[in-house]
Amino acid sequence: MSGVWVFRNGVVKLVENHPASAAGPPGGGAVRRKALLHTPTGEVVASYASLERKLVALGWERYYVGGGGAAGDCMLRFHKRSSVDLISLPKDFGQFSSVHMYDVVIKNRDAFRVIDV
Repeated sequence: MSGVWVFRNGVVKLVENHPASAAGPPGGGAVRRKALLHTPTGEVVASYASLERKLVALGWERYYVGGGGAAGDCMLRFHKRSSVDLISLPKDFGQFSSVHMYDVVIKNRDAFRVIDV
């Protein structure tokens, strides 16, 4: 993981550094995609169904927000009864970014890793 964590308007975001020598869009840096790797199986997580199976096996449960508010409609949430941790992910897997991947990794250090693809 290379980059700089930027705090702006109450939000922390990882701004990744890209090598200038790699081929890519004009302006120098190449866009390197990230993927979430389940380390025990060596499988790259390709869907939320796959991720949910792995999280459930680690003791995580889906957390359903009551009341049907707007925040509950656009996020998937997982919690662990044995901790206060909460993983919040966008419902659209296409919006699943490296920031969300690192959130999963930090809360499951031995089970997941973020890799370049």
